[in-house]
Amino acid sequence: MTTFRERTQESSGGSEGKLTLAEILEIFAAGRLPLKFTAYDGSSAGPEDAPLGLDLKTPRGTTYLATAPGDLGLARAYVSGDLEPQGVHPGDPYELLTALAEKLDFKRPPARVLAQVIRSVGIEHLVPIAPPPQEALPRWRRIAEGLRHSKTRDAEAIQHHYDVSNTFYEWVLGPSMTYTCACYPHAEASLEEAQENKYRLVFEKLRLKPGDRLLDVGCGWGGMVRYAARHGVKAIGVTLSRQQASWAQQAIADEGLGDLAEVRHGDYRDVRESQFDAVSSIGLTEHIGVANYPSYFRFLRSKLRTGGLLLNHCITRHDNKQGATAGGFIDRYVFPDGELTGSGRIITEIQDVGLEVVHEENLRQHYAMTLRDWCRNLVEHWDEAVAEVGLPTAKVWGLYMAGSRVGFEQNAIQLHQVLAVKVDERGNDGGLPLRPWWSA
Repeated sequence: MTTFRERTQESSGGSEGKLTLAEILEIFAAGRLPLKFTAYDGSSAGPEDAPLGLDLKTPRGTTYLATAPGDLGLARAYVSGDLEPQGVHPGDPYELLTALAEKLDFKRPPARVLAQVIRSVGIEHLVPIAPPPQEALPRWRRIAEGLRHSKTRDAEAIQHHYDVSNTFYEWVLGPSMTYTCACYPHAEASLEEAQENKYRLVFEKLRLKPGDRLLDVGCGWGGMVRYAARHGVKAIGVTLSRQQASWAQQAIADEGLGDLAEVRHGDYRDVRESQFDAVSSIGLTEHIGVANYPSYFRFLRSKLRTGGLLLNHCITRHDNKQGATAGGFIDRYVFPDGELTGSGRIITEIQDVGLEVVHEENLRQHYAMTLRDWCRNLVEHWDEAVAEVGLPTAKVWGLYMAGSRVGFEQNAIQLHQVLAVKVDERGNDGGLPLRPWWSA
């Protein structure tokens, strides 16, 4: 764009004029904006007729963007109300995030131009300020309060994410109260059909039958536990969220499953029973920490009888090269201490504790569809959600779920189910069938 060319061609002798906020954005975007941008200084950039846009409303928003570049700065400005999206619902900003991810590629300008940008922004906006109150405690403070993945700190991290409000989760997740990837039997299936199908798939992969015993670690609101109990399996679930455990135990009582199902509020490491026919871990591995995988899978193996099966269902990265820690927004606002790695690392760690991996599959597209439906639920119940948890927290969830949908669609993250069996010292697996025994 003309402004970009003119500004970058000016001399460095200190005669450059002050850049507007829109001009600064044009510089970093190399003049290519997929949406309309407006700012409180009266400047604007991008196509006038763009259906999507961003409105920077306050100087505080500039400080957030300048002091925490990337997703964290954007999240701070958005959650605080200093940056408002245009053309999307706050419960589902998917289209805006897709446009930013696909069409906006920030470039670092030459040093001379960068110096002019800094002068135009003003030193006062380069000094960090307090983040929005919805942000989790800073990393240094969380570390000072306990070692990563100690029982105490894990409990605090889980409570931060899951003890938002059971009522809020009921609106977002729907009747199944299942906060993990669904498995859609066909493209037009409802969320409830897909979640029921996911439990059916896990149940069949684990070869469970009436009279068997199941341990479900990180059981959430007890969906897998109740599904198993309805099919005659004695199931124990464990969660670090007190609100989840309370909701699950009430649901068990309401369904008359008390003789077969139990959900405990506690750490999975405190489960004393063993010799289970199967262990399911559906959405817990993300909270464990990669360095703790050996002890985690060793513990799960110790809970199985010989010939027993383990099903590990978790979000993974698309390769095994990237670092495990999450980005600033996810770590501060959504999943404190969460870590992801590739499915290859998951399989390696399961094998290295002596379990035999017999099957794995990627449900990446299914999670994108699940998040689509969760966002749809949030939009439908937006007014109630805001009344329940407040506007900033509701916005965090819309941003997190829509952004995660983009991540799954664009293969930045995946969802893998890994099935393994505990064999004896001679390699006997208890007589598993020669080919997959479940219905896809």
